[in-house]
Amino acid sequence: MAEWRAGFTRFLRTEPLGAVSLVLIALVVLVAVFAPLVAPHDPLLQNRTRITEGPSAQFLLGTDDLGRDVLSRLIYGARSSMLIAVLTTAISLVLGTVFGVVSGYLGRTRDLLIQRVMDTIQSVPPLVLLLFMAVVLTPSIHGTIIALVIVITPSFNRVARAETLRIKEEPYIEAARATGAGALRIMTRHVLPNMMAPLLTMASLLFAGVIIAESALSFLGIGTPPPTPSWGLMLSEGVRYVEMAPWMVIAPGVVLSLAVFAFNLLGDALRDFLDPRLHR
Repeated sequence: MAEWRAGFTRFLRTEPLGAVSLVLIALVVLVAVFAPLVAPHDPLLQNRTRITEGPSAQFLLGTDDLGRDVLSRLIYGARSSMLIAVLTTAISLVLGTVFGVVSGYLGRTRDLLIQRVMDTIQSVPPLVLLLFMAVVLTPSIHGTIIALVIVITPSFNRVARAETLRIKEEPYIEAARATGAGALRIMTRHVLPNMMAPLLTMASLLFAGVIIAESALSFLGIGTPPPTPSWGLMLSEGVRYVEMAPWMVIAPGVVLSLAVFAFNLLGDALRDFLDPRLHR
């Protein structure tokens, strides 16, 4: 624990932009977790007498085409978007790492089979595959997560396999084999811990991509189903009223851009911090 605390402190000191990104991410996460306490109104409550009303003291970011509070929907939309992004990234990280380590360390038939499956997935354009999977699985949060996991997993697999091929040639792996350690023990005790840096960097960068992909699916109407608030869904609903009620598009667009910017910034900071070749 002391080592983690010291490393975190050094990260904040040496990567100021990373510290800024962590503040933004922490703000989004806190808002998502405490949405019921932070949101001023019920995000699903319709007020037909206050349709497309501009920002005011009662509705700080105005109302949408159904009289719902835009700020409250933004806050609850953070909960939906973060939940999908966290689950998608975590599941893809676990699956991609397992497949990559097994493929890279055991090789031969296992490597050939796993990599051909990954090649098949990656041969299809991501947007086309996402659209196909989202339609097949019907619009829902679970369907969106499954579709995104299928698209994202090969990226983690490639990184894990490449790192495994590098690590298994290291002297300490040979020493572990000489002491009688089995393949499973070597993979879990020696290979996995030494590839966490590039995997964490990849996860932070792909996290931003997942947020964009989920928003794109919701924008097209095949992601998070209405009336559940989602940033992409809010953009889709607001684009029809962009001239009459621009706040319906500006608010979710700005929040989405800041969230993606924060995770990309964190990914760059982690890469610089964890890669010793980039240290000055």
